[in-house]
Amino acid sequence: MGKLKSSMPETDYYAALGVSRTASEDEVKKAYRKLALKWHPDKNPGDAEAEHRFKGVAEAYEVLSDPERRQLYDRYGKEGLKARGYAGSSFSNAEDIFSQFSDIFEGSLFEGFFGGRTGGRRRSGGRTGADLRAGLNLSLEEILSGTRRTITLRRQVRCEKCGGSGSQERANSTSCPQCKGYGQIETAQGFFSVRRTCPRCHGEGVVIRDPCTTCRGEGRQLGSREVEVRIPAGVCEGNQLRIQGEGDAGIRGGPPGDILCLIREQEHEIFTRSDNDLLCEVPISFSDATLGAKIEVPTLHGKAEVAVAPGTQSGEVLRLRGQGLPSLDGYDTGNLLVRLAVETPRKLTKKMRQLLEELKESESRSSHPGQHSYLERVKKYFKGRSE
Repeated sequence: MGKLKSSMPETDYYAALGVSRTASEDEVKKAYRKLALKWHPDKNPGDAEAEHRFKGVAEAYEVLSDPERRQLYDRYGKEGLKARGYAGSSFSNAEDIFSQFSDIFEGSLFEGFFGGRTGGRRRSGGRTGADLRAGLNLSLEEILSGTRRTITLRRQVRCEKCGGSGSQERANSTSCPQCKGYGQIETAQGFFSVRRTCPRCHGEGVVIRDPCTTCRGEGRQLGSREVEVRIPAGVCEGNQLRIQGEGDAGIRGGPPGDILCLIREQEHEIFTRSDNDLLCEVPISFSDATLGAKIEVPTLHGKAEVAVAPGTQSGEVLRLRGQGLPSLDGYDTGNLLVRLAVETPRKLTKKMRQLLEELKESESRSSHPGQHSYLERVKKYFKGRSE
């Protein structure tokens, strides 16, 4: 069965759980547990609305219980989640929901729904595949506009011969006779009960009578596949994109894992990045800094012309608004910060030296107020030490 689309296209996740945006992790868990128990389909048989609500609160809890997803949702809403690869719910049905969050229902009426002393719900016979990791090296130009990359991964793929069942004949499996299909067995030790993984089926809940000779009963085999990754504009170093359902195939028909793509930024020959701003240093001549000029500076979009004011000092910064990188949500764009470095000429012609000497003779204190102020402070400092 394919993954569900978002169960709550218009509903705020906090409103769905009935908690405030400042709710603690425990408050979120407690609210989800209460609502999940209320709307679980086994408690409301045949009620489509109850099932819809159950999946909705599970989707809300899936986001708000994960610090990274919650932070994204708080800042950018559902669009921010989609941009990072969290597209709606990752659950196919109520069983998927319970299997992921069953730890918060320990000792609850869920035990009664799913088998009492045998340790909870029956296993479907398949285990979820592992998540895979990949690194993506991106240039600033690619980050500016977003891009697509095709990656090739060696991974576990579904066995074509048995269709992922692990059996020679696709229906040739039976419920484990030792655990009755639950994957766990419970034994009493005095006043206590201890659960452990069933030693016969290894937690699968089923046994294969005649294993597939190609995959040896796993329902999957090693292969490779090309996967296209859509990278949104505005990502940054350390961001992680999740490609759902493209990881290792599950064991014996279990759901596949995901691919986690770690973003790395390539060093740029001109620009450095600070959040969504870009920074670069542009050298200018002494005469342009003194007299003022119009100069060309590079941007990721091409060249831009900026005005240098007369009397510009080395280290002054010009701001070009909107010439940086977009934010991940697409609602804001950074700036380009151009740091001007006044370059003192190293070699002088005879005429240049003559003109500079004339300039030096005509200079006054008002021409260099910073230097004058500095010399006064130094003089005062040494005078104070000698007294």
